[in-house]
Amino acid sequence: MCESGEFCYYFNSDNGGSVSDFSGSVADYGTEQPSCYDYKGPGAGKGKCIKNDAASAWNRSGKTVRVYYNSNYGGTYQDFKAGAKGNLNSGLKNQNASHRFLSSTPPTGCKTDGTHSKLPTTILVYRVSLDRVDRVPFKTYVKNVLPNEWVQSWPRESLRAGAMAVKSYGWYWALHSTRKTSSGQCFDVYDNTSSQVYKPGSAKASTSAAVDATWDTRMTRGGKILQAHYCATTTACGGWVTGDWMSQYGSRDKANAGWSHSRILKAYYSGIVLS
Repeated sequence: MCESGEFCYYFNSDNGGSVSDFSGSVADYGTEQPSCYDYKGPGAGKGKCIKNDAASAWNRSGKTVRVYYNSNYGGTYQDFKAGAKGNLNSGLKNQNASHRFLSSTPPTGCKTDGTHSKLPTTILVYRVSLDRVDRVPFKTYVKNVLPNEWVQSWPRESLRAGAMAVKSYGWYWALHSTRKTSSGQCFDVYDNTSSQVYKPGSAKASTSAAVDATWDTRMTRGGKILQAHYCATTTACGGWVTGDWMSQYGSRDKANAGWSHSRILKAYYSGIVLS
């Protein structure tokens, strides 16, 4: 059921069918199980992913909630004021890709709200093939990079080491980037191997668990967030110096040998502090 304080989607019109409830903004619902947001309640649609498959909504929160046609809060939208319930309009019925609680708007402009001791709320990702910049919630970004850089079936401690590296690399560039597209839009990271591979909706259960387990841990050197390079091979690539990069396959092998993610990270990145 839709409880007080929540924003809820319904599979059918007129608030019928299975329900999916939210207490905050979501930039990308995902498109396949087990990582997508889905309908939980009894009735038609139960277990289906909600992306592009909702017909009505009920906003039981105290804030206006805006439903968007595109992921990452883009495209046409429809507002549901506090307490409002009703059908999605013809442009958004079964075309819902993200929603935002409007009083929790993320930062705007080029400057991050992150620091060396505080995670950024969002990161600016240049979607190269689409030639556009998306502002993505930072944790969503990390969860949709890790399964494209580490193999989801690898041992838990390898995935946790990877989660730390992916997070640290993105965090570094959110703090340091001065990059701009040819049209002058600022961005922090590319969505391809020029930075690290980001694919919306690609999060997997095993990799997301690794991100969640390490989310409150920082990796620093000299008090600063580390630009954590990594690559697949077990011998140095990209001209990087030993102590400044991690082998993805090496992290797998060390985890299989019983190493913890902390020990793996400290073996590859010299002089780091995990806190």
